[in-house]
Amino acid sequence: MPQKQQPPGIIPAHGGYQDLKSFQMAELVYDGTVKFCERLVNPRSRTYDQMVQAARSGKQNIVEGSMASGTSKKIELKLVGIARASLEELLQDFQDFLRLKDFILWGKDHPLSKTVRGLCYRKDRSYATYMPYIEKAPPEVAANTMICLIHQTNYLLDQQLRALEKDFLDQGGFTERLYRSRTQARKNKWKN
Repeated sequence: MPQKQQPPGIIPAHGGYQDLKSFQMAELVYDGTVKFCERLVNPRSRTYDQMVQAARSGKQNIVEGSMASGTSKKIELKLVGIARASLEELLQDFQDFLRLKDFILWGKDHPLSKTVRGLCYRKDRSYATYMPYIEKAPPEVAANTMICLIHQTNYLLDQQLRALEKDFLDQGGFTERLYRSRTQARKNKWKN
């Protein structure tokens, strides 16, 4: 008896978030935020919890969105958008820290800003690459370093959101794939 030919996969490959540059940067932001808060924010304050949770949300929503992408591009878009919003909230917390302490917010042409931003091009980049600028530097340098990292991560998330939107518009979502697959299966059934 001939075997039935299986329709093309309805659920596409998903996951793989570890390879996303946005996830890698969000993980650095999370690690740096935790270390920054442990060193420079009162651990009993609401700000401490809010900053750590915003950083965690930025990272974890990328993970969840990536894993959900196989069955819902809509949910993936939503979760990556939430990651982006969480990091924007965190960015404001670091800017508030600088303002309330009367520290200077670096512009993009500040020499240390250029140095920190340039670290992302290192092949062996990890949290250890940024550690001297976060854990061993004065508070102003640490906060500005975190702001640089968040800006870079937000840029990547903005790019990712645009790509996800384009893919969704071009290919549709899970429901459209189900419908196409079911329609094709019916056509094949009537041909046989």
